[in-house]
Amino acid sequence: MAGMFATTPPAHRFLAAQPWFAAQDASLRQALQDGVHTLRGAKGEAVLEAGAEVGGWYAVLSGLVMLHSPEARGRQSAFLGVPDGEWFGEGSAMKAEPRRYRVVALRETQLMCLPLPLFQRLRETSLAFNQCLAAHLNMRLGQAMAIIEAGRMRSPEHRVALYLSPLFWRSTRRIHLTQEELGHLAGLSRQTVNRVLRQLEALRIVSLDFGRVAIVDDVALAAYISDTADA
Repeated sequence: MAGMFATTPPAHRFLAAQPWFAAQDASLRQALQDGVHTLRGAKGEAVLEAGAEVGGWYAVLSGLVMLHSPEARGRQSAFLGVPDGEWFGEGSAMKAEPRRYRVVALRETQLMCLPLPLFQRLRETSLAFNQCLAAHLNMRLGQAMAIIEAGRMRSPEHRVALYLSPLFWRSTRRIHLTQEELGHLAGLSRQTVNRVLRQLEALRIVSLDFGRVAIVDDVALAAYISDTADA
């Protein structure tokens, strides 16, 4: 059930793997391990609601979430997919305002929350943390600009290819992603996603196997994204 939490060893291991963690003094490292907590969400469940008070900075320990918010006419617009191993919500954590988007689990998911007081303490005292946070914000800005441009282009080929690019999947080029999940992220039907993936497979840009999409040729994928940008 979303909202239930407990400190778990995976959260501690995730913290220890962060490039800024070892730079903190022993007391702060202990405070971080004691302070983080986890949340679980089933497939399709809103783990964090739009309009709710922001509790901290979040990371995906396992699973996959989609960040989206209602459009003016009541339709939903996907903002971003966040896979395991990635942080999200830094903008919300840095501003004193309610969350602007829903966080929905696209599969069984576990999140970790770094509470606001600890997040703020790190921002105020840790150069290593701020350097990583700045790099993360820069990455998110690039993703946001790409999503805006993809929405304007309205090319299914461009949108599917974009959501397979290293811009959104930094840690792996073998993506455990179903066509349904990719459709949610790109805002397209499963049938459209299937058609585009088959085209990419025929071009030997990707290979498809048991729910996984493997990127065979990143250079060709980048060229395909460029070629379909004005379609």
